[in-house]
Amino acid sequence: MSLTLHYHPLSSFCQKTLLGLYELAVPFDKQLVDLGNEVERAALMKLWPMGRFPVLHDDERNVTLPESSVILAYVEGHYARGNSLLPRELDRAIDCQARDRFFDLDVNAAMQKIVTDKLRPEGRRDSFGVERARDQLETAYGVADDWLRGGPWATGETFSLADCAAAPALLYANQVLPFMNARRHLAAYFTRLCTRPSFARVREEAKPYWSLFPG
Repeated sequence: MSLTLHYHPLSSFCQKTLLGLYELAVPFDKQLVDLGNEVERAALMKLWPMGRFPVLHDDERNVTLPESSVILAYVEGHYARGNSLLPRELDRAIDCQARDRFFDLDVNAAMQKIVTDKLRPEGRRDSFGVERARDQLETAYGVADDWLRGGPWATGETFSLADCAAAPALLYANQVLPFMNARRHLAAYFTRLCTRPSFARVREEAKPYWSLFPG
């Protein structure tokens, strides 16, 4: 197999990448990485010195890439046959990429700030930063709820890269700051995401690790 994804099933950005790869229907191998294991962490850092996943290695083309959006764009451009996550028309593609960045930076990153703060030792927690992250999430929920009045997906009628970003971000964000009862359009959208076979598969693969989630 030419493509190998170095990942962990519980990571939201890895879930985004898995979801996209399943949608593109491109064959790939998986290499699960436990960052708590020194040997596995060192192996990941040889591929990508920043030590973050996901990381994709393409053996055939001798290419190594980090970051979920970059990985999915690369795989679509070089290996996808028919399926697509990025619109072909320029303005729609830009809108899709903007919403992809929104779910990564304004939802996922804010959620991660809240979750990782729980892992800090007593006396070193950032209550001010967490409060700001919660405010950011509330604002983001409002923005997304307004966008999704037209649905059914993040950029309209077609499932896209933006939905790959939204699904795991909202899955975890709803655990730390629930939105299902307060944001009708966002709640309906998240329900549609959860019934998508590719995302159902991602969630099922993460099940054995749910007890590790500190949110």
